[in-house]
Amino acid sequence: MTDPAEGELESAIGRGLAWSLINTATARLGSFLTGIVLARIIAPDAFGVYAVALVALNVLLSANELGVSVALVRHPGSVDRIAPTVAALSLASSLVLFLGALLVAGPFAAALGAPEATGVVQLMSVAVLLDGIAAVPNAMLTRAFAQRVRLRIDLIAFAVSTPVTIGLALAGFGVWSLAWGAVVGNATASMLALLWTPERHGLGFDRAVAAEVLRFGLPLAGSSLLLLVLVNVDFAVVGRVLGTEQLGFYFMAFNLAAWPLVLVSSIVRRITTASYARMSDRGDGGATFRTSLRLVMGVAALLCTLLAAYAPAIVVFLYGERWRPAAAAVPALVALSLGRMLVELAYDYLSAVGRTVGTVWLHAVWLVALVPALWLGAELLGIRGVAVAHALVVVAVVVPGVGIALRRAGVPVLPLVRDLLLPAGGAVAVLLSGLLLTSLLEEGFVLLAVGGVVGVLVYAAIVGPWLLRTARAFAGRPPLEVRRRPPRPRRARSAR
Repeated sequence: MTDPAEGELESAIGRGLAWSLINTATARLGSFLTGIVLARIIAPDAFGVYAVALVALNVLLSANELGVSVALVRHPGSVDRIAPTVAALSLASSLVLFLGALLVAGPFAAALGAPEATGVVQLMSVAVLLDGIAAVPNAMLTRAFAQRVRLRIDLIAFAVSTPVTIGLALAGFGVWSLAWGAVVGNATASMLALLWTPERHGLGFDRAVAAEVLRFGLPLAGSSLLLLVLVNVDFAVVGRVLGTEQLGFYFMAFNLAAWPLVLVSSIVRRITTASYARMSDRGDGGATFRTSLRLVMGVAALLCTLLAAYAPAIVVFLYGERWRPAAAAVPALVALSLGRMLVELAYDYLSAVGRTVGTVWLHAVWLVALVPALWLGAELLGIRGVAVAHALVVVAVVVPGVGIALRRAGVPVLPLVRDLLLPAGGAVAVLLSGLLLTSLLEEGFVLLAVGGVVGVLVYAAIVGPWLLRTARAFAGRPPLEVRRRPPRPRRARSAR
């Protein structure tokens, strides 16, 4: 596969972004509706057990394939020299992690206060092996901006796995329905990625190539592992301190608060590493990062504020009255979602320009500050305290750390701060409108409908034109301009 020509790169990024938007919106809508159905079938404590298994899976996936597949995404020119070695490393590391997961599942589940999760952890660890097998095909799809193919893969995987999950849940299998649905979906997606990859590469091993990609990938894998521990250590604390039922409530709150991250950041991140790398080769990487940050934060600020303002009404309307305790954690958790978006975009940019070590230090400091804060928050205020601890650490530790890492990579920080002032002002206006409406209207559909419309209109009035210009810039299109009539030529006065 040849890289896009220089004049076609912006249009390739734009097409990738458009298909990623369609993909994410479609898949997440289906997942959202499925989650509503399952929440009304399965009890909160079963979701708590599933959360323990999901923690194990996420940690394993973050270290899987040692981060070397990203080297394929950012590698200039042909990848024929390095792809076989990357495939061999990915398969070997995933096999080792899979076997290790089978052995330590019992002690891990017991340490998190849910020994009944042992079998579920072992089942879901199959996804680690599948991820290693499909690592290179998925990297080649990302490298080629082939989001249209990714859309087909994700839709088919969803169509196959969802009936399995709901059918088993209705049959009374509880947490096992969630686990089997996840495994079936991963297996389907991996098989289709192998089938539809734009390039095929066999297994091989070159010691020099292995050293090259590991030097690049290991810091990424370490940073990714730390990040996944960061966003899953709270599940461990809640399960250990508060029990599986409270963990189920917290799991639902966490997923709800993460929707802006899923809907906005994941759309852009499917193409950011490749686009940052290509643009950096042309000297435009920093400007592209700044534009993508403005786009992500501009949209996410609205969604996060609406979630925070109407959390109790949203939780009860979607999942039922028995899930109301989950609403206590949502407002502070949206601050974590915003912080994660900032970190993930910075991570993608620093990876694209080869500055991977700084992200490891950032995540390490974040983890050291977070663990005692989460434990104290759980002891004092339950799941609300855990969420507040997350928000405080993001503001006090994470945001300044990201600024330092970006500045060392040559990205000016002050312009980034100025870029986000307007979305912050719009978010404050939306929050004030939410406080007013919740005092005037009863909790229910009418409040959510009116609040959503008013919030969008208020935010659009303040941020809309700025956000539209940003979206067009990121998609590689010129800004909209008002056409003006050319001035009429003046007639020369006749000499008298």
